[in-house]
Amino acid sequence: MLTSVDPDLIRALGDPLRLKIVTLLARETLCTTHLIEEIGAKQTNLSNHLKVLREAGLVETEPCGRFTYYRLKPEVLAGLSEQFAALAASARGAAGNKRACP
Repeated sequence: MLTSVDPDLIRALGDPLRLKIVTLLARETLCTTHLIEEIGAKQTNLSNHLKVLREAGLVETEPCGRFTYYRLKPEVLAGLSEQFAALAASARGAAGNKRACP
């Protein structure tokens, strides 16, 4: 059931810039410098978005010298996908159900 999905995860993916970051990280592990080049956002803005994604559990960090690399956690997205698939299956099964008005 969808109610078990962390609302912070849904909110994190609901922002277009964060969704773009997730899309980029789905292709490769990137450092902040790479993400700034790809997205064109200011570092402070990007850092705030990355913080939201980390707190939602979507990305993890890997320190590498003076850089921090960001990696997507595919198991989190897979779990979310399963939740939406279950919701879609429930909706298909309930398509013929209609509650009568009083």
